[in-house]
Amino acid sequence: MSAPEAKARPPLPGRRRGVASAPEHWVVAEGARGGAEAPFVLRPAVEGVDLVAWARGRSAQVEEWLVRWGAVLFRGFGVRGAADFDALVAALTPGALPYLERSSPRSQVAGNVYTSTDHPPEYPIFLHNEQSYNLAFPRHIFFFCERAAPRGGATPIGDTRRVYRRLDPALRERFERQGYLYVRNFGGRLGLAWQEAFQTTDRAEVERYCRANAIEWAWGPGDRLRTRQVRRAVARHPRTGEPCWCNHATFFHVTTLEPAVRDALLGQLGGDELPNNTYFGDGSPIGPEELEALRAAYLAELVRFDWREGDVLMLDNLLMAHGRDPFEGPRRVLTAMATPCRWDDV
Repeated sequence: MSAPEAKARPPLPGRRRGVASAPEHWVVAEGARGGAEAPFVLRPAVEGVDLVAWARGRSAQVEEWLVRWGAVLFRGFGVRGAADFDALVAALTPGALPYLERSSPRSQVAGNVYTSTDHPPEYPIFLHNEQSYNLAFPRHIFFFCERAAPRGGATPIGDTRRVYRRLDPALRERFERQGYLYVRNFGGRLGLAWQEAFQTTDRAEVERYCRANAIEWAWGPGDRLRTRQVRRAVARHPRTGEPCWCNHATFFHVTTLEPAVRDALLGQLGGDELPNNTYFGDGSPIGPEELEALRAAYLAELVRFDWREGDVLMLDNLLMAHGRDPFEGPRRVLTAMATPCRWDDV
């Protein structure tokens, strides 16, 4: 799509255009970079377009772009803060979801808007699909760049349909048949406490959650907790039926951590006490060559773009994995999750 030839009358200074005067042609769909790589970029064709007003009633069109590209980037609309961001999420989805069964340190900013992660800035975060280890996970995830880092800090993305096609069929088949086992240890020296992960101090409440979500649990001495859950590795997209490599099997495996962090954890804790680790669904180890193949498939599909302040990135959480590059200097990227999706439905 291209900008209209006729010039639109500029808005009054300090005001944004309302929904009644925000026609389709006031937003330009530039498409993906080079016509082949996500994200699909949308920009205002004139100054002062109210993105939230424009988005109301256009969620179906945005969804079509998402199904094709996996990622839509709203750039140049002047999104100012958490309130604007939350309103955009509500305009395009049923609204932001709470962060349940937590695995990443995050700070709640307002409502169900959170910091994207409070993970130390010097470490990368590998590609993954948000909360795919939950029985119900968000179909959509949004990121808002409130402040871009002066150096680094990109949110790389990767198409899980392409990752799936890159993997050896025998490896895919084993994961499709067995799924993968995710093991967590809480209450040790490292990782989240179970009170933070489950947002409660009541052991009975944790047990109720685990029972309802097909999670095995065992309490140990010193307020320790170990959980085990088998999850699927491949989802079929509910709109297209395409297979998507949608899981945390690679992300949570100890060998995906930075070598110094991995070696320190293994030296201090040993394999059985790691905060997070993964296995094939039958409990057998995922071998080094298999893990290298998994990581290589993700990295071959990795796409980066530099954040600009005010950017909003919307991902189809089945189709597009995401991560984070290390950074220096101040950076503030917020996130919101939306549209519950159950593994039983994909």
